[in-house]
Amino acid sequence: MTLASLAQAVYVLATILFILSLAGLSKQSTARSGNIFGMLGMGLALLATVALGLDSSERPVLVTALLIAMVFVVGAGVGTWQARRVEMTQMPEMIAMLHSFVGLAAVLVGVNSYLTETHADTLHLVEVFLGIFIGAITFTGSIVAYLKLSARIKSSPLTLPGRNLLNLAGLLACAGLLVWFLASPSVWPLLVMMVVALAIGWHLVASIGGGDMPVVVSMLNSYSGWAAAAAGFMLGNNLLIIVGALVGSSGAILSYIMCKAMNRSFVSVILGGFGSDDGAPAAGSDDTDYGEHREVTAVEVAEMLSEARSVVITPGYGMAVAKAQYPVADLVSRLRAQGVDVRFGVHPVAGRLPGHMNVLLAEARVPYDIVLEMDEINDDLPETDVVLVIGANDTVNPAALDDPGSPIAGMPVLEVWKAKQVVVFKRSMATGYAGVQNPLFFKENTAMLFGDAKQRVDDIVAAIGAEEKVSV
Repeated sequence: MTLASLAQAVYVLATILFILSLAGLSKQSTARSGNIFGMLGMGLALLATVALGLDSSERPVLVTALLIAMVFVVGAGVGTWQARRVEMTQMPEMIAMLHSFVGLAAVLVGVNSYLTETHADTLHLVEVFLGIFIGAITFTGSIVAYLKLSARIKSSPLTLPGRNLLNLAGLLACAGLLVWFLASPSVWPLLVMMVVALAIGWHLVASIGGGDMPVVVSMLNSYSGWAAAAAGFMLGNNLLIIVGALVGSSGAILSYIMCKAMNRSFVSVILGGFGSDDGAPAAGSDDTDYGEHREVTAVEVAEMLSEARSVVITPGYGMAVAKAQYPVADLVSRLRAQGVDVRFGVHPVAGRLPGHMNVLLAEARVPYDIVLEMDEINDDLPETDVVLVIGANDTVNPAALDDPGSPIAGMPVLEVWKAKQVVVFKRSMATGYAGVQNPLFFKENTAMLFGDAKQRVDDIVAAIGAEEKVSV
């Protein structure tokens, strides 16, 4: 068996491991094994690629080995540094930035492939053009997503006049440049197309509001997969083609599922059509007089919970920021020990990344069977005694159903206001990530518990513990 055939066999094994990884990641209970399969597959793929590189390199083997080692040291060093310093709350923007790296890699591979291929046929020229096009859109789109998620730019949608026509004009221009490139191959149509594609990627994501960014991150994941597949075609690497197609298709499927959950158009995700068309202020804005809110103390919340028979907790990004998942898990254990039926209601886009809240709850060892999706918990909320809204805002906003002019209009939400009592954990009365005021805060059955979510939950746990000692 030659080294090349052995490497192809390893690629097949790596592909199987990647498929098992995706299957494992589809469920919380198997996510850990899914990650392990993925790491094993990537490790094998890297070893096979390095072996092929050493075997086919025109340089001395030692020189090639040193160059590869330098790349590994730099990549592993940066990766380890980032893994240690990035908080869980920063993972959404971190993932967006990683997507941009894939897009940039596809652009660089495309440029290098064109410059080094002296006798390229038409098919290869199309591969180069599409690889650079997809990579450029992924690169700038992911950069904008990173800036929005990290609050370095405003999360509100950019609403340029005729923005859909601008996107269409950009796509038509790139189609014309493809014809030019195939008719007379040169670097100029590639460079012009690259600039146009970079602008399209920037505008597509800039036009999407903050409330819909979790879907955008998922869609960018799909784009990065297709960019990787395009790079695989240019390099003639079957594994890269397969893996890119797996990532691209799975990201697209996830985006479609999330769009259905949010009552959004899947086509609008691709075209950057989430924002308001005219940029006019939404009805029901922050100037609306909703009345006065009611405040409550941690001790009073502890009394509510002790007297309740059923409790639902709806977590949001604020819980992640406060790192409150651990005291929340402790609170759940205490309440369940008292015979209280406690469950979690998780919105599909809770947090700023698909599955963000599920990961946090699993990290705190919350039992999987009490973590329910929005569709599973909404029908039970009218019979629920107490709902604790911990750091959530837009995902529990009744304006999504009641206000057609709201930026989040039409988005299915957790209908927590139907419960007998709602307690909202917030630092202040500020609006959520989408910049929309929440009428829930002013309803008669809603009480606000202000302060750091972790500290407030600790206070509630302490108050429940004190009650238990008194009763004993």
